[in-house]
Amino acid sequence: VQLQASGGGLVQSGGSLRLSCQAFGVSFTNRPIAWFRQAPGKEREGVSCISPAGNTYYYVNSVKGRFTISRDGAGSTVYLHMNNLKPDDTAVYSCATAKYRSTCSRSPDIYYLWGQGTQVTVSS
Repeated sequence: VQLQASGGGLVQSGGSLRLSCQAFGVSFTNRPIAWFRQAPGKEREGVSCISPAGNTYYYVNSVKGRFTISRDGAGSTVYLHMNNLKPDDTAVYSCATAKYRSTCSRSPDIYYLWGQGTQVTVSS
């Protein structure tokens, strides 16, 4: 059972990236899936979350209007579409999921399964 995050890279300010979080041995159906990020010297920050039903989305204020979270129909992959990237978005991004039918939370404490991080670097 694991999550695998991918899609990070180096991009210029204003550019776009799409992060993917693929599940192995667990289905995202009826589970919240969140993206967190951590920049050097800063605390981990909840960036976005998609609800278990897949119809409610949460975003931290700093990414609203620029990032979009989505889930594929099979419930095995969640994406984070990142547009108009800024240098402040530079961080290691990780995906995580919580127990069946739990709700989205900004706190990392409820998430029990984490993918490895993928580095996003935005140059000015």
